[in-house]
Amino acid sequence: MKILAITDEVVDRLYSLASSGHFADVELILACGDLPYTYLEYLVTVIGAPLCYVPGNHDPAYDLRSVATRAEGCENIDGRVLSCRGLILAGLGGSIRYRPDGVNQYTQAEASWKAFRLLPALLWNRLRFGRAVDILISHSPPYRIHDENSHAHQGLRALNWLIRLARPRYHLHGHVHFHQRNLVASETMLDSTKIINVYPYKVIETANE
Repeated sequence: MKILAITDEVVDRLYSLASSGHFADVELILACGDLPYTYLEYLVTVIGAPLCYVPGNHDPAYDLRSVATRAEGCENIDGRVLSCRGLILAGLGGSIRYRPDGVNQYTQAEASWKAFRLLPALLWNRLRFGRAVDILISHSPPYRIHDENSHAHQGLRALNWLIRLARPRYHLHGHVHFHQRNLVASETMLDSTKIINVYPYKVIETANE
């Protein structure tokens, strides 16, 4: 399966690539936050593949009554576990809290509680399918993996223990803007999980189990 993963920055080139059919073989789009919802809606419409996303710290707080707080035609999987295209996906949006009134921002303890609530679904998947999750997507990176020294870009500790417990094949995230595009900077193995900073976008090929 070919997956288009996007985060943090609108890439003008993707508009022309998508409209020209360049991503015709993409079967799934995963968005890791801080992107205009109009951008997500364009890609899901033109490419024609399902799009699952989590919000970033610059995205609005979700409100069921307001269409401005969600991407139409896309699936917000923040705090959820679901199956799509034969893959089990889990999502954890937001970042470390760096402002008292920050939207989609959490203390380390709050993020851990949010991740903890994923565990029943992950355990059920392991019992039913022999695996808890295939791809975990988040906005933030894990703590001390791809994060930065500045408080606003500190990783979430919850992701570290969630990865070790759930053992996804991939963990995709954004939030940290690597400007040197190289595998050493943007891809790291944690046990059996490949952690990828997809900024601003990457095409990933994976096989269904």
